[in-house]
Amino acid sequence: MKPIHVVAAVIYAAPGSSQILIAKRPDHLHQGGLWEFPGGKVDQGESPRQALVRELQEELDINVTVAEPLMQLSHDYSDKQVMLDIWQVTDFEGQARGVEGQQCRWVSVAEIVADNSDYQFPAANRAILERLKST
Repeated sequence: MKPIHVVAAVIYAAPGSSQILIAKRPDHLHQGGLWEFPGGKVDQGESPRQALVRELQEELDINVTVAEPLMQLSHDYSDKQVMLDIWQVTDFEGQARGVEGQQCRWVSVAEIVADNSDYQFPAANRAILERLKST
């Protein structure tokens, strides 16, 4: 099974802020109903940064101005394999909103990394949450 190359963004409300944007996956999609870091598939011939900028424009109506790689990971689900390029977005233009009707929410890092968090994420995102917990 060929891995699906995906970009995901940890988007901070402002430089130095502890507030990040998360989005809820629509119920009909793979891992539906869970919260995620916004992003999407990398198209053929597209760099991860280009995909990040495109996906965040399409999904959230924001223009990324400052982003840097945070980490990479791969995860095997029973029905698919994903290779994630995770980026840290510390500055953008526009007002983030769920263009595709998805619920979006600004939350503190502490809220999502807590052991008793109300926010459930796909298994592939656990390493991202662990990384955020240690920063």
